[in-house]
Amino acid sequence: MNIRRRSLFAASLAHAVHDGLTDVIYVLLPLWQAQFALSFTQVGLLRGAYAGMMAGLQLLASRAAKRWGRERLLVGGTALAGLAYLVAGQASGLGVLLVALLLGGLGASTQHPLASSLVSDSHEAGGGVKQALAQYNFAGDIGKMLVPAGVGLLLLVASWQTSVTVLGLLGLAAAAVLWWLIAPRASSVARAQKRVTGSGNDSSSGLVALLLTGTLDSAVRMGFLTFLPFLLQGKGTGSAGIGLALMLLFIGGAFGKLLCGYLGARIGTMKTVWLTESLTALLIVLVLFLPLTPMLALLPLLGLVLNGTSSVLYGVVPQLVGAGKRDRAFALFYTGTIGGGALAPLVFGRIGDGAGITAAVMGLAAILLLTLPLSWWIARQLQSGLPGKFGSTYNE
Repeated sequence: MNIRRRSLFAASLAHAVHDGLTDVIYVLLPLWQAQFALSFTQVGLLRGAYAGMMAGLQLLASRAAKRWGRERLLVGGTALAGLAYLVAGQASGLGVLLVALLLGGLGASTQHPLASSLVSDSHEAGGGVKQALAQYNFAGDIGKMLVPAGVGLLLLVASWQTSVTVLGLLGLAAAAVLWWLIAPRASSVARAQKRVTGSGNDSSSGLVALLLTGTLDSAVRMGFLTFLPFLLQGKGTGSAGIGLALMLLFIGGAFGKLLCGYLGARIGTMKTVWLTESLTALLIVLVLFLPLTPMLALLPLLGLVLNGTSSVLYGVVPQLVGAGKRDRAFALFYTGTIGGGALAPLVFGRIGDGAGITAAVMGLAAILLLTLPLSWWIARQLQSGLPGKFGSTYNE
């Protein structure tokens, strides 16, 4: 296996495992709530702790990689995420569980910036960067589908403590495989690096609007995923059903990235964002009031629009900034979107405690509509900067 394939496989493995370990928390939250008598605010705190650490330390992870080595830091972060779940499996109260999730978020902060740059650097010399990154991103969706569904099934025959311990072993095993794949070949990857060239629109107001759009979109996605297990519980399903529901949602999300990319090219970014965000708000309201079976039937479509918007927004970043500023722009975009996802469960958890889960979910659907004028402004900035190139693509 050559260096390109090793790097892509390693990055895809890291993405799948880290995304799986991140999103399996949604299956575990109802069990932890029952075990430790948690309020919705405390539930949001647990989810926000993991996501907040992951979001807030990505820029630091990128800087640390320059000193300690990208490959070593990626392996270490994966091992730390696994260790965090081993600690969580021994938790006897909220405090230990919170510490474990903070450690898990710290480990997870290394994955997005380091694995994606590993793929880019190893493929740039020979071409095919976009295709490789598409495979890397799809691997994350595979992890989101398989790990929560697998834990949902495991919970039928084992306790949550045992299930969480298995997740910890998965993280440690993945770290060992990553070490075998990439650590001995770090110098080869470094030799494959090339300087990125290209041009961009350099619209600061457009970038701010894009960051706000991505943050709101992520906040709604993470907030809804936090409340979904409790909505399902209220309709009579158990842990296995919650795992199945999340799998259906993530299957739709995986295809959403492909479909929304196609729609963006065909009908324009603004129309795509308007379509996906409006449909997301409508479907969120529908799943609140539908019975269990039709609700499950809608989840793949909801996942498609819920997850698809992010892939469209991510592709706009290079068109709003010059080549020399893109590393920082992408880091800010990742930090903002994941940070929004970290805060939303805590904020709307408070609303859920005070006004009920229905009001909290309705609030999520309502704030999603704020992305519509923001996406319009992004399209305007692209048009004003490069009217000949972007006029038809972004405002058709």
